[in-house]
Amino acid sequence: MSSVKIECVASEGFRIGESPVWDEKEDALLCVDITGRKVCRWSALTKQVQTISVDAPVSSVALRKSGDYVITLGTRFAALKWKEQLVTTITHVDKDKPNNRFNDGKVDPAGRYFAGTMAEEIRPAVLERQQGSLYTLFSDLSVVKHFDQVDISNGLDWSLDHRTFFYIDSLSYSVDAFDYDLQTGKIGNRRSIYRLEKEESIPDGMCIDTEGKLWVACYDGGRVIRLDPETGKRLQTVKLPVDKTTSCCFGGKDYSEMYVTSASDGMDKEWLSRQPQAGGLFKITGLGVKGVPPYPFAG
Repeated sequence: MSSVKIECVASEGFRIGESPVWDEKEDALLCVDITGRKVCRWSALTKQVQTISVDAPVSSVALRKSGDYVITLGTRFAALKWKEQLVTTITHVDKDKPNNRFNDGKVDPAGRYFAGTMAEEIRPAVLERQQGSLYTLFSDLSVVKHFDQVDISNGLDWSLDHRTFFYIDSLSYSVDAFDYDLQTGKIGNRRSIYRLEKEESIPDGMCIDTEGKLWVACYDGGRVIRLDPETGKRLQTVKLPVDKTTSCCFGGKDYSEMYVTSASDGMDKEWLSRQPQAGGLFKITGLGVKGVPPYPFAG
């Protein structure tokens, strides 16, 4: 085994760091701070973080084929022009649920933006249950709702052959799979492929590697785990120096580096003094696997 190295590349103290995405053009890592209401970009060249403040909780960011980015902001899909720091609303969802917000989101191999909602938390992972739904924003800017009754809509990705959609509803403590139709974006035949063990805690963000294995960040578990979706077995555990690991993606020149976001919300002074890097952005090298570049939103 190659030796795994973990480094905190940005000690931003994010309240809820989330949705890491590698931007190859900028040689940079994008992410958001949900409750901090910021979209962030860490440059691999300068090692500096630039941030853009927004007017609502911002829960995911994705690349856009035409340039710049798309984000999920409150209960809106929105466009973000980075240089101009300009946010424009594309469309609203969950209009009948003023207490809801989007959570994790990701673009599928055909350029559709999948993202789900949840009720605002009273405390971390404490919220009104089954208020969320899973949506897709199509390239023509229309929106489809796949299902509702979701607690905390979270990690999502697609198999290498694009025939399976992987999805996490955090409070089910399960990683689920659906049959996926790339032509239409339809999903069906939901099943659980992995149930988390007690010490792994809550499944959060997720990504896939070039061997078709899933990596899941475990919130309150202080780790990312590598799973085989075919066998339902855990293959590897990488522990981090913070408990609240939230999401992961691959990046760097050849997508051999893993980036992990984390959170500090819900931690008291004593806890934070033990984990001064809580809310930081971490880079893991030496995993011996590579990731799949992110897909840009086609609209």
